[in-house]
Amino acid sequence: MLTTEEYKAIAADLTPATSAFIDGGFRPAISGKTFDSVNPATGDVIAQVAACGAEDVDVAVTKAREAFEDGRWSRLHPSDRKDVLIRLCKLMTRNARELAVLESVDSGKTIYDCETVDVPEAIHCIKWHAEAIDKIYDSVAPASDDHIAMVLREPVGVVGLVLPWNFPLLMMAWKIGPALASGCSVVLKPAEETSLTALQLAELAMEAGVPRGVLNVVPGHGPDVGEPIGRHMDIDMVSFTGSTETGMKFLTYAAESNAKEVVLEMGGKNPCVVMNDAENLDRVAQHIVNGAFWNMGENCSAISRLIVHEDVREDLLARIEAHMRHLPVGDPLDPETRQGALVSGSHFDKVCGYVEKAGDILVGGSVDKPYVSPTVVSATSDNPLARDEIFGPVLAVIPVASFDEAMAVANDTPYGLCASLFTSNAKRALRGARMLRAGTVTVNAYGEGDIATPFGGMKMSGFGGRDNGVQAHDQYTQIKTIWVDLSDDSDEAVE
Repeated sequence: MLTTEEYKAIAADLTPATSAFIDGGFRPAISGKTFDSVNPATGDVIAQVAACGAEDVDVAVTKAREAFEDGRWSRLHPSDRKDVLIRLCKLMTRNARELAVLESVDSGKTIYDCETVDVPEAIHCIKWHAEAIDKIYDSVAPASDDHIAMVLREPVGVVGLVLPWNFPLLMMAWKIGPALASGCSVVLKPAEETSLTALQLAELAMEAGVPRGVLNVVPGHGPDVGEPIGRHMDIDMVSFTGSTETGMKFLTYAAESNAKEVVLEMGGKNPCVVMNDAENLDRVAQHIVNGAFWNMGENCSAISRLIVHEDVREDLLARIEAHMRHLPVGDPLDPETRQGALVSGSHFDKVCGYVEKAGDILVGGSVDKPYVSPTVVSATSDNPLARDEIFGPVLAVIPVASFDEAMAVANDTPYGLCASLFTSNAKRALRGARMLRAGTVTVNAYGEGDIATPFGGMKMSGFGGRDNGVQAHDQYTQIKTIWVDLSDDSDEAVE
């Protein structure tokens, strides 16, 4: 990695794209309006970005529909689509450092994470889905000798992709990877807090050979761009990642428009259960600290509830505190920093509000706008600290006396995205993994799986499909049955 000064020099030379990317080129919002993209760490305005509206969405959808219907991408040979996406990955690799710095200054994320996780994983994701294009087969169903029953996957059409602000580039890759691989045309809305890398990636996609009109990026505010995407009569499906409150609105938009398909990946209040037979508490503590505070806790899969057996509570907390000392907070462009700036002033105020209400802060708790230090609090299962998705570096600790109590507390939430269980008892581990109501359960580790494993939630954490894995392609395709009658009536006609 470079030095802080070198990263700041790169940041100073950035000239990010700021206009909407529609039909293969940049264009201002039809209204001429813009909004400020602000560096969360400094408060400086990075750029003024096109504040698009419903009219811009209409243009983007029209161009996306034209591209889909004439087959310039949707009917391109699968191997040719793969080649284009592989070229995109090569261009992203060539521009990886610039993408990482732009991501950091636009979001407050640490340059360490952007360089070592976000950008490499985004490239790997698109490459993985590109390689899957010509390896996902259609099928033939069993039928009589007089019939052939073909079951085909076809691209769903024009898709609306709505991104969150916490992993802008990586979440874009999670969605455009399978969407473009499947042959869809895309109208994408980045979060207004973090629009810049999406616009740069769209430009790289055009350079790689993605045809005009196939990938369109329309920046703007939720009511102005997100809602028109959700209500648009010519968008065939929407894939949304973000808050549960906003995600549920897309169900309403779909019901009140064209009954489009909706896939939602929403919030979480993820439990980590540590039983009294867990092995190597120091390693357990390391996983918990990483799971709770990675990306400043601005992570839908973050560990936000530590449900720990009372026999090991004090020992585990001491080890957690020790590992938290290795999370320096500060300038996101310092490669030694592990906790950057929260994404915006309003989000900082929200997180601070929860910290201020915490009656029993066990570790941390200091705030210095725009930074919040990793914080561990004692809470009961009915406390807002243990129930609300704070989306910041706040871990609520809840002691329990038994395995059954731990499972009950873990499932006592409207969310069901991720869960972790630490125990040395194999039967308990497997039984607990089945009992936990979450889309991803990790045993003796924190994680989300990898690009090959489907990611999504249960209950109010998710609906309609999964990101990652071959299952991600399901949301961007639809199944068609073709039934062919092979019976020959010619003999009967002659008779």
